Amino acid sequence: MEAENTTVVVQRYLDEWPTPTDDSATEQVVRALLDRSVRRLHGLCVSFLYKSYPRLTRPPLNLQADELLGAVVERLLKALRETRPTSTRQFFGLASRHMRWELNEMARRLDNQPAIEDLHDESMPAPASSGSGLTPGAHRILEAIEQLPEGEREAFELVRIQGMSQAEAAGVLGVSAATVNRRVSRGLQLLADALADLYPDDSVG
Repeated sequence: MEAENTTVVVQRYLDEWPTPTDDSATEQVVRALLDRSVRRLHGLCVSFLYKSYPRLTRPPLNLQADELLGAVVERLLKALRETRPTSTRQFFGLASRHMRWELNEMARRLDNQPAIEDLHDESMPAPASSGSGLTPGAHRILEAIEQLPEGEREAFELVRIQGMSQAEAAGVLGVSAATVNRRVSRGLQLLADALADLYPDDSVG
């Protein structure tokens, strides 16, 4: 029910978006929109962080979902000054992209940091990876998800990453639950085809 209420309220804010010349009113709507959707955005952060980037939650970064949420909200505040989503679907799609970009950037920075052991004792062997935990295979999986057709990518993210039921995802996307099921299934098949060399004896799903 909360997911449905959030969807309705977010759409109302999007429908009431001021004219491009009214910067003050736009800023107020953007902040109200983010405030009303913060619970859903936090759930997204938890899903992305713990399902796709769990190593970032451990030392040395110890990233928490609240910290990620703060960074993503900051990104969205900037993005929404230039981009106007017209539907709840587009809004949460934009939020999901910025979450991936923020996490990928954090992972790259972590990978580029010198090993702490190197700073204290040069005789100590460096670890094999400073490690965001994102192997080349993991990067390929994330890139493959990004390359899915829009409909399949949205359904896959809502159901398999955000953990929504197919009925909830159908409400967000404005389609039937059967359509969501078909898109998720097709997305899984496309991922399996694209990543067949990584899982020669298994499937992605």
